[in-house]
Amino acid sequence: MADGSNGDAFVAFERVQKSYDGETLVVKDLNLSMPKGEFLTMLGPSGSGKTTCLMMLAGFETATYGEIKLDGVSINNIPPHKRGIGMVFQNYALFPHMTVAENLSFPLEVRKMGKSDREAKVKRALDMVQMGAFGGRRPAQLSGGQQQRIALARALVFEPELVLMDEPLGALDKQLREHMQFEITRLAHELGITTVYVTHDQTEALTMSDRVAVFNDGRIQQLAPPDELYEEPQNSFVAQFIGENNTLEGVVQEIQGDKCVVKLDGGEVIDATPVNVSKVGERTKVSIRPERVEIDKGRLQPGAHTLKAEVLEFVYMGDIFRTRLRVAGNDDFVIKTRNAPDQVKLQPGTMIDIGWLPRDCRALDAT
Repeated sequence: MADGSNGDAFVAFERVQKSYDGETLVVKDLNLSMPKGEFLTMLGPSGSGKTTCLMMLAGFETATYGEIKLDGVSINNIPPHKRGIGMVFQNYALFPHMTVAENLSFPLEVRKMGKSDREAKVKRALDMVQMGAFGGRRPAQLSGGQQQRIALARALVFEPELVLMDEPLGALDKQLREHMQFEITRLAHELGITTVYVTHDQTEALTMSDRVAVFNDGRIQQLAPPDELYEEPQNSFVAQFIGENNTLEGVVQEIQGDKCVVKLDGGEVIDATPVNVSKVGERTKVSIRPERVEIDKGRLQPGAHTLKAEVLEFVYMGDIFRTRLRVAGNDDFVIKTRNAPDQVKLQPGTMIDIGWLPRDCRALDAT
């Protein structure tokens, strides 16, 4: 699945393919368009093609077939340094022998900018990332988080219209990484910069992006805003890759409009929303998010399904309780409940009734 409409596209991939050996395609017939000012994240496991797409856009890799356009102009044959694109990498890529200010000044010198203009832009860029007092230091004198701020400032200093980021926060600890996620998103939106961000971290993608392109096996599996991606996955790969997800396997018995009946492998019969199934007799994986499952019958809405479940594990996680259950033959069925005074702590071995609404249960492809 991809977005092929590129009438107002600032960045456009048109039927782009990439092969390193002339046989195996690591990117397969990619059509993708982005409007100006969008923050788009390419998300996927290692080897899915996301970084190759970023490198083709940067000019460090060449498309085997198809065209990449920037603001309506093909950039296939334009070298990287003439594309006017800012880049931020995980390893910072700062020049160790230069001061912070010299690192930021370098891309401006390459563009033949005068000294006073360079100094003004360097100061502005350092202030943007709250590093105004560090211009005289060398990279080795900075922490990892500070170095990443400088790498970000260097990508922004010449005021590019497009910035590419390849796993930029991968080397930082959790707390700093979360802080930088908000900093980068805020800056990108404040400055109106079009951003393409590559990560394998789902939380990062959901937190930062206007839209997320989920890659697997060289193709975009789904391209959508974060909430749509999480709430309405279009296939079983996206459902499993984005957030935590429960699956129950079975066979489609009936399809009528926006409802289908599925007989689970354990014998239970449930209603679901048909998303990626087309005919009776087809095998399916039914997807239900852990937070959509209720364990209190009093909270179930009319029309909810109930199934018997055995408690296997009950884990206290601070703000939530995470309970692992055996449901319809699946020993990895998880529910998440809010830590509230009235929440019962469930003991392993206990049999309970669980339930959910058919609209929260999506019948997807079996693969």
